[in-house]
Amino acid sequence: MGKIVISTNISLDGVVQDPDGKEGFRQGGWFLSYGGDDLKAWGAIMFEEARNAQALLLGRRSDEWFATRWLSRTDEWANRLNSLPKYVVSSTLDKVQWGDGKVLRGDVAGEVSKLKQEVDGDIVVYASYQVGRVLMEHDLVDELRLTVFPVVLGAGERLFGETSDQRSLRLAGTQTVGEGLTYLTYERATAV
Repeated sequence: MGKIVISTNISLDGVVQDPDGKEGFRQGGWFLSYGGDDLKAWGAIMFEEARNAQALLLGRRSDEWFATRWLSRTDEWANRLNSLPKYVVSSTLDKVQWGDGKVLRGDVAGEVSKLKQEVDGDIVVYASYQVGRVLMEHDLVDELRLTVFPVVLGAGERLFGETSDQRSLRLAGTQTVGEGLTYLTYERATAV
Protein backbone atom coordinates (compact mmCIF):
# COMPACT_ATOMS: atom_id res chain seq x y z
CA MET A 1 0.00 0.00 0.00
CA GLY A 2 1.17 3.51 -0.80
CA LYS A 3 2.07 6.15 1.74
CA ILE A 4 1.35 9.82 0.96
CA VAL A 5 4.29 11.97 2.05
CA ILE A 6 4.22 15.75 1.89
CA SER A 7 7.82 16.94 1.65
CA THR A 8 8.48 20.67 1.63
CA ASN A 9 10.71 23.55 2.59
CA ILE A 10 9.09 25.92 5.04
CA SER A 11 9.89 29.09 6.98
CA LEU A 12 9.64 29.20 10.77
CA ASP A 13 6.23 30.84 10.44
CA GLY A 14 4.92 28.21 8.03
CA VAL A 15 5.36 30.03 4.70
CA VAL A 16 6.03 27.86 1.66
CA GLN A 17 5.50 30.43 -1.08
CA ASP A 18 8.16 31.28 -3.68
CA PRO A 19 11.27 29.76 -2.11
CA ASP A 20 13.43 30.45 -5.19
CA GLY A 21 12.18 34.03 -5.69
CA LYS A 22 11.07 33.48 -9.30
CA GLU A 23 7.33 33.95 -8.69
CA GLY A 24 7.55 37.65 -7.89
CA PHE A 25 6.46 37.37 -4.26
CA ARG A 26 8.04 40.26 -2.32
CA GLN A 27 9.35 37.84 0.35
CA GLY A 28 10.52 35.25 -2.21
CA GLY A 29 14.03 33.85 -2.52
CA TRP A 30 14.32 32.72 1.08
CA PHE A 31 15.53 29.22 0.15
CA LEU A 32 18.94 30.36 -1.11
CA SER A 33 19.23 33.37 1.21
CA TYR A 34 18.74 31.34 4.37
CA GLY A 35 19.89 27.90 3.18
CA GLY A 36 23.44 28.93 2.34
CA ASP A 37 26.10 26.30 2.95
CA ASP A 38 23.49 23.98 4.49
CA LEU A 39 21.96 23.29 1.06
CA LYS A 40 24.56 20.62 0.27
CA ALA A 41 23.42 18.58 3.30
CA TRP A 42 19.79 19.35 2.40
CA GLY A 43 20.42 18.04 -1.13
CA ALA A 44 21.75 14.75 0.22
CA ILE A 45 18.56 14.22 2.23
CA MET A 46 16.34 15.12 -0.73
CA PHE A 47 18.27 12.83 -3.05
CA GLU A 48 17.85 9.94 -0.62
CA GLU A 49 14.13 10.73 -0.43
CA ALA A 50 13.92 10.61 -4.24
CA ARG A 51 15.75 7.28 -4.30
CA ASN A 52 13.16 5.83 -1.92
CA ALA A 53 10.10 7.31 -3.62
CA GLN A 54 7.91 5.19 -5.87
CA ALA A 55 5.90 8.06 -7.41
CA LEU A 56 5.27 11.80 -7.25
CA LEU A 57 1.87 13.43 -6.72
CA LEU A 58 1.61 17.03 -7.91
CA GLY A 59 -0.77 19.81 -8.76
CA ARG A 60 -0.84 21.28 -12.27
CA ARG A 61 1.33 24.33 -11.48
CA SER A 62 3.92 22.24 -9.63
CA ASP A 63 4.10 19.79 -12.54
CA GLU A 64 4.86 22.70 -14.86
CA TRP A 65 7.33 24.31 -12.43
CA PHE A 66 9.34 21.12 -11.93
CA ALA A 67 9.27 20.25 -15.64
CA THR A 68 10.96 23.55 -16.54
CA ARG A 69 13.66 23.04 -13.91
CA TRP A 70 14.39 19.31 -13.92
CA LEU A 71 13.84 17.87 -17.42
CA SER A 72 16.98 19.54 -18.80
CA ARG A 73 19.17 18.28 -15.94
CA THR A 74 21.15 15.05 -16.27
CA ASP A 75 22.69 14.42 -12.85
CA GLU A 76 21.81 11.33 -10.81
CA TRP A 77 19.22 13.15 -8.67
CA ALA A 78 17.50 14.62 -11.74
CA ASN A 79 17.54 11.26 -13.52
CA ARG A 80 15.80 9.69 -10.55
CA LEU A 81 13.15 12.40 -10.24
CA ASN A 82 12.59 12.58 -13.99
CA SER A 83 12.09 8.82 -14.21
CA LEU A 84 9.54 8.52 -11.40
CA PRO A 85 5.89 8.15 -12.43
CA LYS A 86 3.97 11.38 -11.88
CA TYR A 87 0.31 11.71 -10.92
CA VAL A 88 -0.95 15.23 -11.52
CA VAL A 89 -4.22 16.58 -10.14
CA SER A 90 -5.78 18.86 -12.76
CA SER A 91 -9.09 19.66 -14.39
CA THR A 92 -7.40 21.33 -17.39
CA LEU A 93 -4.33 19.25 -18.37
CA ASP A 94 -4.47 16.54 -21.01
CA LYS A 95 -1.04 15.14 -20.21
CA VAL A 96 1.64 15.41 -17.57
CA GLN A 97 4.36 17.96 -18.38
CA TRP A 98 7.16 16.49 -16.24
CA GLY A 99 7.84 13.18 -17.95
CA ASP A 100 5.61 10.13 -17.86
CA GLY A 101 2.51 10.13 -15.77
CA LYS A 102 -1.22 10.27 -15.43
CA VAL A 103 -3.60 13.16 -14.93
CA LEU A 104 -6.01 12.65 -12.04
CA ARG A 105 -9.41 14.31 -12.56
CA GLY A 106 -12.58 14.66 -10.59
CA ASP A 107 -12.76 13.58 -6.96
CA VAL A 108 -9.21 14.16 -5.71
CA ALA A 109 -9.72 12.23 -2.46
CA GLY A 110 -11.20 9.26 -4.30
CA GLU A 111 -8.48 9.23 -6.96
CA VAL A 112 -5.69 9.45 -4.38
CA SER A 113 -7.29 6.71 -2.26
CA LYS A 114 -7.18 4.46 -5.35
CA LEU A 115 -3.60 5.52 -6.03
CA LYS A 116 -2.59 4.49 -2.52
CA GLN A 117 -3.94 1.01 -3.28
CA GLU A 118 -2.07 0.79 -6.60
CA VAL A 119 1.39 2.10 -5.62
CA ASP A 120 3.47 0.29 -3.03
CA GLY A 121 5.74 2.72 -1.21
CA ASP A 122 6.20 6.46 -0.82
CA ILE A 123 4.11 8.75 -3.02
CA VAL A 124 5.81 12.11 -2.46
CA VAL A 125 4.00 15.44 -2.80
CA TYR A 126 6.28 18.37 -3.64
CA ALA A 127 5.16 22.03 -3.64
CA SER A 128 1.50 21.24 -4.32
CA TYR A 129 -0.07 22.99 -1.38
CA GLN A 130 -3.67 23.08 -2.58
CA VAL A 131 -3.51 19.35 -3.26
CA GLY A 132 -1.84 18.81 0.11
CA ARG A 133 -4.60 20.68 1.90
CA VAL A 134 -7.27 18.52 0.25
CA LEU A 135 -5.35 15.40 1.21
CA MET A 136 -4.97 16.59 4.82
CA GLU A 137 -8.69 17.39 4.98
CA HIS A 138 -9.51 13.83 3.91
CA ASP A 139 -6.93 12.19 6.24
CA LEU A 140 -4.93 10.83 3.30
CA VAL A 141 -1.54 12.23 4.36
CA ASP A 142 0.54 9.63 6.17
CA GLU A 143 3.70 11.65 6.76
CA LEU A 144 5.00 15.22 6.68
CA ARG A 145 8.68 15.93 6.04
CA LEU A 146 9.44 19.56 6.71
CA THR A 147 12.78 21.27 6.18
CA VAL A 148 12.52 24.38 8.34
CA PHE A 149 14.52 27.42 7.24
CA PRO A 150 15.64 29.93 9.90
CA VAL A 151 13.54 32.88 8.78
CA VAL A 152 10.22 34.47 9.70
CA LEU A 153 8.70 35.94 6.53
CA GLY A 154 5.61 37.48 8.10
CA ALA A 155 3.50 37.04 4.98
CA GLY A 156 2.86 34.55 2.22
CA GLU A 157 1.05 31.34 1.49
CA ARG A 158 1.36 28.84 4.29
CA LEU A 159 1.41 25.06 4.16
CA PHE A 160 -1.73 24.62 6.24
CA GLY A 161 -5.05 26.29 5.66
CA GLU A 162 -8.32 25.96 7.47
CA THR A 163 -9.53 22.45 8.19
CA SER A 164 -12.90 21.13 9.28
CA ASP A 165 -11.33 19.53 12.35
CA GLN A 166 -8.06 19.04 14.19
CA ARG A 167 -5.45 16.73 12.71
CA SER A 168 -3.28 14.83 15.18
CA LEU A 169 0.33 14.13 14.25
CA ARG A 170 3.17 12.31 16.01
CA LEU A 171 6.76 13.52 15.87
CA ALA A 172 8.72 10.69 14.26
CA GLY A 173 12.10 12.33 13.83
CA THR A 174 14.25 15.44 14.05
CA GLN A 175 17.54 16.15 12.38
CA THR A 176 19.79 19.17 12.17
CA VAL A 177 20.77 19.81 8.57
CA GLY A 178 24.05 21.62 8.27
CA GLU A 179 24.21 24.37 10.85
CA GLY A 180 20.92 26.19 10.41
CA LEU A 181 18.20 23.96 8.98
CA THR A 182 15.97 21.51 10.79
CA TYR A 183 14.38 18.46 9.20
CA LEU A 184 11.21 17.36 11.00
CA THR A 185 9.23 14.22 10.30
CA TYR A 186 5.65 13.84 11.51
CA GLU A 187 3.39 10.84 11.05
CA ARG A 188 -0.36 10.75 11.20
CA ALA A 189 -1.32 9.77 14.74
CA THR A 190 -3.58 6.76 15.01
CA ALA A 191 -6.71 7.03 17.09
CA VAL A 192 -6.40 5.70 20.63
